[in-house]
Amino acid sequence: MLRITILLLIIILPLQILAQNQKPSDPLAHTYSIVARDANTGEMAVAVQSHWFSVGTAVSWGEAGVGVVATQSFTNKSFGLRGLALLKEGKSPQEALDILLSDDEGREFRQVAILDTKGRVATHTGKSCIDEAGHANGENFSVQANMMLNDKVVPAMEKAWKENGGLPLAERMVEVLKAAQNEKGDIRGKQSAALLIVAPEATDEPWNDRLLDLRVDDHADPVQELDRLLKVYRAYEHMNQGDLHVEKNEMKQAMEEYNKAMEMFPANLEMQYWTAITLANDHKIDKASDMLQSIYKQDENWRELTKRLPKVGLLNVSEEELKKLIK
Repeated sequence: MLRITILLLIIILPLQILAQNQKPSDPLAHTYSIVARDANTGEMAVAVQSHWFSVGTAVSWGEAGVGVVATQSFTNKSFGLRGLALLKEGKSPQEALDILLSDDEGREFRQVAILDTKGRVATHTGKSCIDEAGHANGENFSVQANMMLNDKVVPAMEKAWKENGGLPLAERMVEVLKAAQNEKGDIRGKQSAALLIVAPEATDEPWNDRLLDLRVDDHADPVQELDRLLKVYRAYEHMNQGDLHVEKNEMKQAMEEYNKAMEMFPANLEMQYWTAITLANDHKIDKASDMLQSIYKQDENWRELTKRLPKVGLLNVSEEELKKLIK
């Protein structure tokens, strides 16, 4: 019996070792990323960049009131949803990570970071992740990277996180990505980036619990493009606030918000147009007309749109005023 047991160990153990070190067939997302929590708002986020198409669809996962996960290197996508499910069960990030890795034959090729609503983190960088690879973490954050050009990327990300505590979470995350790219980042170059932010608590309106979801799937400079999209997002926040003031007939406040948006993107016709329509509804017809004529010169379709607005109650002016607006 002893001889049989020894024989089985001789056969089985090498197979187990081989399985744990065999390169998995999962997609590559060699990259740098950060999972983090805003200590003031409780919002949680994942930001990532890689020389890989549409990295945001593979690496970044999050759920309001639960946590966020970054799964990369040879990416095991199941770690995203399974990690969040384990957190929802009450597991700590470290307990969740241990469970995920326990039956994963490709664990040494994985890089994973998990953060929960308390700001606790757990991070794993497998021994077979491609150099330069590593991570750094602390309360409310973890930065991780693999296949980097040099070993300066992770320290630069950690420093950027700690030095930009005065910024809103989204802008702070982008600064961390910029810091990584300033140290040359991925050895292969740049291609895609993503930023995901979820609310600190789940609500009965889950469609509003994902606060921000920006993705740059294929771009020559994805981090800079992500930064630009975030600025566009902020401008449209002002537009949305302006719309809310219009609904309450608070025209002064509405114009303040619209002007803030236009200051950020003065060439954006959409922002100019709805500002002009708001002026018209506030009976400032001459000023609205001047703005609209400038818009029509750039794109005649806006004139046609103006004709259609009275029918649905979005432009409340007299026939004579309408003629002046669409002349």
